[in-house]
Amino acid sequence: MTIASQNMSLWLETLLSKNPQKMADLYSKNATFLPTLSADFKIGHDGAKAYFTHFLAKNPVGKIIKEEVQEINENNYIHSGFYDFEINKQILNARFTFIWQKIDGVWKIIHHHSSLRPKE
Repeated sequence: MTIASQNMSLWLETLLSKNPQKMADLYSKNATFLPTLSADFKIGHDGAKAYFTHFLAKNPVGKIIKEEVQEINENNYIHSGFYDFEINKQILNARFTFIWQKIDGVWKIIHHHSSLRPKE
């Protein structure tokens, strides 16, 4: 399993914990975040925690549909693609871009952009 697969599996598993602080801990202190279900531009742990407090209340279950990883260097990579979320028995189709960075030996999300996937 690649680092990107491990990190994304951790992110999806942490969603299931329904713990906004655990989700926020996956992000760097100064992360930027453009979430799927919010018009806000979130910054850092506080922004991530505020978003996930709202999002996790919907009991999301995520699944990667298609993904690509672009290595920037040994401590940074871009992970993007499509993921679906089951929320309140409905499927939400979305696209994502995560930029991960190894900070003090731990992988953190430094940027996360997610949006609804347009219909063709």
